[in-house]
Amino acid sequence: MSDLHADTSAAATPADTPRRTTSADTSGWTGWLGFAATMTLLLGAMNIIYGLVALFNDKYYVLGPEGLLVFDLTVWGWIQLIIGVLAVVTAAALARGSQWARIVAIMLVSLNAVAQLAFMSAYPVWSLIAIAIDVLIIWAVIVHGEPETDEV
Repeated sequence: MSDLHADTSAAATPADTPRRTTSADTSGWTGWLGFAATMTLLLGAMNIIYGLVALFNDKYYVLGPEGLLVFDLTVWGWIQLIIGVLAVVTAAALARGSQWARIVAIMLVSLNAVAQLAFMSAYPVWSLIAIAIDVLIIWAVIVHGEPETDEV
């Protein structure tokens, strides 16, 4: 029996053994997903704050003579609040590496970018910053979502 065991171990070559993923292999993509989760959490928290302010004190935001692009301030506040709460929940799941969270994060930040367009006439600088953060989150989730494997 020891001869059989010796023959089997001698026949195994490094090419036959499966490649294991180490922390050095995945550090780049997990770092970007961690960044995306952190930015989604931050964006969600800011949306919650802006949504609550719009709901409780609709005189706080100074609108131009044309008002908001599409919504009134109360509807915009509810939209921001809902997107914010969903983004915080999604960020927690994204930090755990959940596949559904990647898809939901892309949809939420895309929706947030469109919602920021509606607020652009009131606060153009913040809207542009939020849209840039949305695009960066989408990029981090899509481009760096899967570990690279070297299969032969």
